[in-house]
Amino acid sequence: MSTPDPDRAAEALGAIALEAARYLAGVEDRTVGHQQKADGSPSTAADLEAERIVVARLAAAFPGIPVVAEESWSTCAAPKGLYFLVDPLDGTRDDLTGSGEYSVNVALVADRRPIAAALAVPVLERVWAAGTRCRVAPIPLAGDCSAWTLVRTRPVPVSGPIALVSRRHGDEATETCLAALSIGGRTTASSAAKFGLIASGEADVYVRCGPTMEWDTAAGDHIVTVAGGRVVGPDGGPLTYGHAERGFLNGAFVAMGDPTLAGRCALPKAV
Repeated sequence: MSTPDPDRAAEALGAIALEAARYLAGVEDRTVGHQQKADGSPSTAADLEAERIVVARLAAAFPGIPVVAEESWSTCAAPKGLYFLVDPLDGTRDDLTGSGEYSVNVALVADRRPIAAALAVPVLERVWAAGTRCRVAPIPLAGDCSAWTLVRTRPVPVSGPIALVSRRHGDEATETCLAALSIGGRTTASSAAKFGLIASGEADVYVRCGPTMEWDTAAGDHIVTVAGGRVVGPDGGPLTYGHAERGFLNGAFVAMGDPTLAGRCALPKAV
């Protein structure tokens, strides 16, 4: 199977993520179909429908490339070569509160690393897409995104890096890492939107020591990396993907806009 052009693929993924995000933004009762999955995380009818939209669009645009998606991954074979990692609604817990702080994450992976990705965040009214370059566009009232602009991460501010922190996922290990980075301030953000804000130079670091899944991070990882930043695990190297043998579970990681931050905090050991 030939590898798609990363920049063309990224634009197509942006359109697909946008379609799912528009569907989610129009859902009136977010509690329909609410249930707890085996891992304790929530799922709703909106998650399932958004996944159906994304998977169908991917099949039409990229026939033959398998998809590993959050709501159906347990039925997937271990991926090889090219495959997609999809989180159709990243931030379901926040979505259930009506906060709107969720995203749609789609990444095309070649073996162990993403090569194209898109991240749609309705509450920020933006879509990020990255192939060999990282771009962002406002979500238009109708049609696909067109007003794309290139984005880059920023150097660490003199006053110290701004850390993006979650409302629900703080822990002692994360606080230890943030203290080692001598952060200059904190901004609360949910879902993979944190990766987009770092890529756009609006914040500097996102530390996560608690559990995440590969579809939570693959799109944002690529977007930050292509924008000039780094996303690293406990060994200081990039995250790798396609680990069906561990249920697609990530280890701890830190996403940073300025690579000079690397090595300044000790993350817990890998999965």
